[in-house]
Amino acid sequence: MRHDLLSDVLSSIKNGDKVGKRKIIVPSSKMTKEVLILMQKHEYIGNFEYIDDGKGGKFKISLLGNVNKCGSIRPRYSVAADGYGKYKRRFLPASGFGMLIVTTSKGIMIHREAEKSNLGGKLLAFVY
Repeated sequence: MRHDLLSDVLSSIKNGDKVGKRKIIVPSSKMTKEVLILMQKHEYIGNFEYIDDGKGGKFKISLLGNVNKCGSIRPRYSVAADGYGKYKRRFLPASGFGMLIVTTSKGIMIHREAEKSNLGGKLLAFVY
């Protein structure tokens, strides 16, 4: 039984990229789909497609080799609209490098968009 699906998906992406795989198959969820859309938009992964297996479904993801490290942030820290700096220093290696993925009242977005929109939220993941 899986407890943190997002963490499983991100570790599969990181490990697949590390060993040079071109495609991986991971379990699906709505939150995972939104995170994958953000990663695709920022060119960390290639295309992905949903595969209906009659159970929960899966995603087939093509990897580009652009992920140095990614992971889920547990516990899900709450962040105020002006409090992203502390977590950028903690989870990202350099200024302007990588992204934090945040869930806000306006949906799942990266920390730069949340700062621009003056939104706080909960941290989900980091990618660089």
